[in-house]
Amino acid sequence: MSKFLSTQFSSLNAYTPGEQLSDKKYIKLNTNESPYSPPDAVIKAITDEAKKLNLYPNPDGTQLIEKLAQNYNVNPENIIIGNGSDELLAFSFLAFFQQGVLFPDITYGFYPVYAELYNITYNKIPLQSDFTINIQEYLNKNQNIVLANPNAPTGIALKLSQIEEITKSNPNHIILIDEAYVDFGAKSAVNLTKQYENLLVIHTYSKSRSLAGARLGYAIASPPIIEDLNKMKYSFNPYNVNTLTQTMGAIAIDEESYYTEKRNEIISTREYTKNKLQEQGFIHTDSKANFLFAKHPSISGFDLYSKLKENGILIRHWNTPRISDHIRITIGTPEQMDKFIKVIQNILHQ
Repeated sequence: MSKFLSTQFSSLNAYTPGEQLSDKKYIKLNTNESPYSPPDAVIKAITDEAKKLNLYPNPDGTQLIEKLAQNYNVNPENIIIGNGSDELLAFSFLAFFQQGVLFPDITYGFYPVYAELYNITYNKIPLQSDFTINIQEYLNKNQNIVLANPNAPTGIALKLSQIEEITKSNPNHIILIDEAYVDFGAKSAVNLTKQYENLLVIHTYSKSRSLAGARLGYAIASPPIIEDLNKMKYSFNPYNVNTLTQTMGAIAIDEESYYTEKRNEIISTREYTKNKLQEQGFIHTDSKANFLFAKHPSISGFDLYSKLKENGILIRHWNTPRISDHIRITIGTPEQMDKFIKVIQNILHQ
């Protein structure tokens, strides 16, 4: 830390991303990326666009937003695009949560980081012992609320009716639903944004659309909320989504059959891996995401993480109360998961 850092940030606990190691070849099961590349049409689409890189991108993202609006049967005024969903989360915290915000104690690690970065008061509501959310604790709170659905790192999803109940009971505050993993088995709340002016839904291209490296997210909400978010964007970085990413995002919408096929493969591989882990004595949550959240009664989460790393496999572990014995395992290809299972078997039988 330099002597020049503003004192208000001296105690800030920054977000820690998953390891990106290059000392040897790893099977990466630690950052919830798709194991499958984007479809050929998406990759080919950027060739001509690369010739335009001497020019700034369209700050309004018109083509992409119009295609997203058509896809979700909403108006362009209901959508904003961002440099990944993380940027839109940051804009949301800045725009709406100065009076405070609630979220679960075990959830996406960026929520408390953004709150602290913007000096926002936040309260954590503990998950139940089985890591589920008790929605009664979110009803009539008269506060802003952020929920990842499915939650991370647990993978557990709320029902659409539960999200609606929370939204209806807090009509004067923003209910932000972070749907990064919704395509792997949960129900999206996007259609509810047509009924509730306080509901904000954020999606990403990073998980189910194989474009983590492109950095693209979008939010859907009532036009006044989108207008507020655009005010944040144009006060920060009007050209926040580059030309190539906008083009890839628009083309990807036309490739839904490819993405559906790959999502189904990931879901099938998730269930296969889940069963194989159960055979080895693992306990896990009912994940509706592209990862599993599991623990074994005879070995610590840290030891599993360390031994897997020694064997060239990266998973995610947190030295955090309540979940320190758990590991989060991104679902890779069937071949990668078979290798993972074999290494796990060897570790457990050492």
